[in-house]
Amino acid sequence: MSITNTLPQAKSHFISLQDAVAMTEKFRKNKDNILAPEFRNQIIIPFSETFNREAIEKLLSEDNCAAIRIYYGMDEKMKLHAILVAVNDSNEDILPPEGALSSADNPVIVEEGQRCPDFCPPKSPLNT
Repeated sequence: MSITNTLPQAKSHFISLQDAVAMTEKFRKNKDNILAPEFRNQIIIPFSETFNREAIEKLLSEDNCAAIRIYYGMDEKMKLHAILVAVNDSNEDILPPEGALSSADNPVIVEEGQRCPDFCPPKSPLNT
């Protein structure tokens, strides 16, 4: 694993709808194949997670925020969740001090996305 203090270029984030459709379709068809048999068909890996704008804007408003990073974590039922944090221009996570409780005065960590399944968005080319 390589470690870098350099953020990716903004232009490198964009792909075509056709590529996004192909990638999400491949993921939906294969997501359970990467799981051990005892975890298959248990909705361990979601198709998507939705976060409200306010949560994303709060991350972007953090002092020195230059990017957003997505980590993946698991809850007590072994279900995968996206965890979003702000990142500074040195590519470092902006996190609360060790032992700090979440408050308006501390940097935020976003989770609690609306997981699909069970709460899926309306049909689109990315989820049919």
